[in-house]
Amino acid sequence: NAALAHYSPSNGSSRTLSAGEMYLFDTGGQYLDGTTDITRTVHWGEPTPLQKEAYTRVLMGNIDLSRLVFPSNTAGRTVESFARRALWDVGLNYGHGTGHGIGNFLSVHEWPVGFQSNNVPLEAGMFTSIEPGYYRDGEFGIRIEDVALVVEAETESGEKPFLTFELVSLVPYDRNLIDLSLLSPEQVRYLNSYYERIRAHVGPELRRQRLEEAYEWLQESTQP
Repeated sequence: NAALAHYSPSNGSSRTLSAGEMYLFDTGGQYLDGTTDITRTVHWGEPTPLQKEAYTRVLMGNIDLSRLVFPSNTAGRTVESFARRALWDVGLNYGHGTGHGIGNFLSVHEWPVGFQSNNVPLEAGMFTSIEPGYYRDGEFGIRIEDVALVVEAETESGEKPFLTFELVSLVPYDRNLIDLSLLSPEQVRYLNSYYERIRAHVGPELRRQRLEEAYEWLQESTQP
């Protein structure tokens, strides 16, 4: 109901969802073994060319930052622009931070990890969100937010320590909004590898719980 980074519904502003528009849902829960903060954007009808391109470029930024390899003790602010580059290429941007620390059974926004200039350098073991977006006033909002763990990276030189991100949120993206012609071969390979992980980890659990409809949806949503 708003092209805002964060929005609270009210009885006066709430309205019925339709298949003809984008739907952004920011979800999360706090559990004994961790906290989740995951945002997905979907369109159940026919998205406009702008909606599809903007969504794809937000996804490209999410992928580019998630697969980045960088030296240990690098400030988040130094690598933050990788999440914006695909949007910047066509003159688009978003007006909020690219991510924040996530506590383990603590705050959803956990200081001091993140990608702002006043956050601490990234180190292995930190949890952060990665959440580029794009918002057009009065029309639609897009955000793709994943939870990532900072881990040591394997490099060709073998020199350590270099770092990268490992996504721990295992939720497919909306195929209806992805323009594959914009993705690089490396981005497609990353996406397919991510979908294989989702199938391997989430699929058996859905079957264990006998959630066959959800299992079929997952299989369809994670096709190569």
